[in-house]
Amino acid sequence: MISHGDMGVVYRAEELALQRPVALKLIVPEYSRDERFRERFRRESKIAAAIDHPNVIPVFDAGEEGGVLYIMMRLIEGTDLRALIAAEGAHIEPVRVARIVRHVGAALDAAHARGMLHRDIKPSNVLIARRDHVYLSDFGLAKQATAADALTRGQTIVARAEYVAPEQILNEPVDARADIYALGCLLFEALTGEPPFAKVSGGQGALAHLDAPRPTPSEIRPDIPRGFDDVVHRAMAIEPTERYPSAGDLGRAALVAAGELRSAGRAGPESSVATGEAAPVNGRRSAGSSTGASRVGAAATARAGGRDSLRWAIAIAGLVLVAVGMIAALHGISTL
Repeated sequence: MISHGDMGVVYRAEELALQRPVALKLIVPEYSRDERFRERFRRESKIAAAIDHPNVIPVFDAGEEGGVLYIMMRLIEGTDLRALIAAEGAHIEPVRVARIVRHVGAALDAAHARGMLHRDIKPSNVLIARRDHVYLSDFGLAKQATAADALTRGQTIVARAEYVAPEQILNEPVDARADIYALGCLLFEALTGEPPFAKVSGGQGALAHLDAPRPTPSEIRPDIPRGFDDVVHRAMAIEPTERYPSAGDLGRAALVAAGELRSAGRAGPESSVATGEAAPVNGRRSAGSSTGASRVGAAATARAGGRDSLRWAIAIAGLVLVAVGMIAALHGISTL
């Protein structure tokens, strides 16, 4: 076994036909039994296998055996960003962080251009091979474990996702900009050694993504260039329209902040590369139209209402926990 997570277990294995080492991921039964997940798994595995990019792990095979869904990928010898952060904390060189984020951004652009969202950007999915060659893994495997599903089930807050975009929490339409938001969170954690809003406890951590001031990496790590503050703030903007239009643009901005690149504009003007499902949800709306303005206002009102609903849900959940604790204590006293 190499690793395990919510979606499944990854094993080091051997492909018998070609006698080569591979990484074999077995999807946990909870998802394998879900027909909607199975169908999407088949479709998105084909798309992932078709992505030919140096920062995307090649997919060799995917399918089902004995009722178990599996995906076979190139075995990457090295480490992952989660292990690197655990080992070095807030001491990873800013230039190295920027290069890693640039590679992840390039991988995301390749996926977004094919209409695929990643949905599960996190340090453990960023693999680092020799000479710091970066691979992004687990494309398309997280549909049934989206942040919205993890955070809300039947309007009840059950968990906190560290990289969740505000629109995911509110169960609004999601596009490539949710991945860009998560990449901004990853940049923050790689620089500081802790995820955004790490000091906010309980369900309030999720609400912090909705309306709290954006985290500033230089406040935690004063030695890094201040340019990273602006990059994180824009990448993690509450409104999707205020974020970088592409993950590649974010990566180039990180290189500029690190002093590795003089200007992000040298690679061309900023623009979205996403198509299909990954394309911006409001991409067809004219920014100057009165209809567009009214829709933006309506969306902002809806988002505010969604935040209030979540606050009430968390408050009620807290009161329930307190009540349960009091009942348990009284019950304990009565039995003495």
